[in-house]
Amino acid sequence: MLAIRLRRVGSKKQPHYRVVVIDSSKTPDARFIEILGHYNPRTNPETFDIDENRLGHWVGRGAKPSDTVRTLLSRSRKRESVQEAGTASS
Repeated sequence: MLAIRLRRVGSKKQPHYRVVVIDSSKTPDARFIEILGHYNPRTNPETFDIDENRLGHWVGRGAKPSDTVRTLLSRSRKRESVQEAGTASS
């Protein structure tokens, strides 16, 4: 089974994460199938970029997002909808 999860990159005490598709039985440091995006919790506000087309492709093939990735997706979608509503009312 495939999983969409975070993979830690970056130097000591400065974490950055890649959103990757990986076999769920492998460790997070194992070889991944594809990079879908990245997440940087150290910026203000935190940066979360993901390729929605590729995400849909892999979810369609049965890949399941981890709880953390699912939370980040919902947060970023809420943030986008609030920004769109703010620009539409202006």
